[in-house]
Amino acid sequence: MAQPDSFMKKNPKGRGPQRHTKEDWIQIALDTLISEGVENVKVMLLSAKLETARSSFYWYFENREDLLDNLLEHWRATNTKAIVESSKQPADTITQAVVNVFASWVGKGQFNTRLDFAVRDWARRSGSVRRALDDSDAERLLALTQMFARFGFVQGEAEVRARILYYTQIGYEALDQRENWETRISRARDYLFCITGHMPCDAEVAQLHNLRER
Repeated sequence: MAQPDSFMKKNPKGRGPQRHTKEDWIQIALDTLISEGVENVKVMLLSAKLETARSSFYWYFENREDLLDNLLEHWRATNTKAIVESSKQPADTITQAVVNVFASWVGKGQFNTRLDFAVRDWARRSGSVRRALDDSDAERLLALTQMFARFGFVQGEAEVRARILYYTQIGYEALDQRENWETRISRARDYLFCITGHMPCDAEVAQLHNLRER
């Protein structure tokens, strides 16, 4: 039964969607997962950050596990989807196709590197998250393999080049070299050549130069 207006005025932090949305809870939980780890994604801590009653959490989620499931789904729907969809974008050359994938990782791409590493850290503590991560990595690699195969690479080579592309990018971020954008992008032409075996055209290199690292 809906509460009267007088109740809501006396209880601005009470249960219900009037103060915060489900997206607010998910966003603060994501921020906490990234900055503090999954062990701090707790209802009490999140409600304190949102300055709202813990009871309002249960308007949107059954329990903490339900929230954690939502975080994993958000991660799949952003990071994994970003790589899979970018690998399927129209391209006339394999180098252009790789540029499309790079664009999902840097600039204004949807891939959130910090979230990806937070989930990888979480997977060390949870078997179910480890399985979700393995499935996601496999899905990403399959999409990249299919991308190379569309441009005439035989299956074995397509699989290896997909792994070179994927592991190079993930490894680059894991090393956290703090390389400035100018230095990194100055190697764009050589990266594209080494990953694909084809020399990119000036327009493709320029497309990467126009990206801006987040």
